[in-house]
Amino acid sequence: MKILANDGISKSGIDNLTENGFEIITTNVAQEQLINYINENKIVGLLVRSSTTARRDLIDSCPSLKLIGRGGVGMDNIDVEYAKSKGIHVINTPAASSASVAELVFAHLYGGVRFLFDSNRNMPLEGESNFKGLKKAYAKGVELRGKTLGIIGFGRIGQEVAKIALGIGMKVMASDKFMDNATVKINFSTSQSIEVKIKVHPFDKVIASSDFISLHIPAQQKYVIDSNVISKMKKGAGIINAARGGIIDEVALVKALDEGHLSFAGLDTFENEPKPEVKLLMHEKISLTPHIGAATLEAQNRIGEELAIQISKLLK
Repeated sequence: MKILANDGISKSGIDNLTENGFEIITTNVAQEQLINYINENKIVGLLVRSSTTARRDLIDSCPSLKLIGRGGVGMDNIDVEYAKSKGIHVINTPAASSASVAELVFAHLYGGVRFLFDSNRNMPLEGESNFKGLKKAYAKGVELRGKTLGIIGFGRIGQEVAKIALGIGMKVMASDKFMDNATVKINFSTSQSIEVKIKVHPFDKVIASSDFISLHIPAQQKYVIDSNVISKMKKGAGIINAARGGIIDEVALVKALDEGHLSFAGLDTFENEPKPEVKLLMHEKISLTPHIGAATLEAQNRIGEELAIQISKLLK
């Protein structure tokens, strides 16, 4: 049986599937050519990440497909319920990349409070000629310890973010429509662990009380963070979006940054991927990454292995 990993898969995933009798194809097929390729090669399983979509037209046009897999959490690029209605298995890897996304959140947070994103732009340009001036410009950083991190969406990734926050001495407030309270277990390298109970608060309370906001919710039909919500945030707060593009009103975000109501933003996802707005890309108060939350070697290995296990279980 042939599996097309159109957006790639780790070697460990390939090895696992090959050992179980599958033929793995890692050719990257253009979206407009995907239907023909699947039919010509009698592909039974299509694996995607964020680049490839699996919509109704593809599902209807590819009778050989028995499984569609998403290497990651969000499945907004797959018509999940429609595929299931056609008898196609739809799988993802919700746990495999949680730690990687959480660490990226803190890369943005640490970079934000110490102006690293802007310093790294200007040091190559002015470091030799204006060292003292840059030193003065970036000398008003703050520490994360003791500050309040508001986490919007307290699923697997949100809880991983909370673990890091608690570990460095931050206060954590969470908001989630689907739970009242949660207990996070923090494991240490010494083989010791502690459990911390996190109370889940109303959205507005988290927004108004937090020094920093981190978003961990799926794609939405409308903005979750719009101008009204931003106006309720603390003056000087920072916001991180390593979840999905389109949950922040980017026009309102830029306005709040320009006016000084927000101090910085960290964006890994964008409303207009793969072509983010130039105003975002050039803004001196925005830390930028190109949707790499799950893109660590460790996470890719976990994703590949988890996909392989599920595929073997469902198709053999």
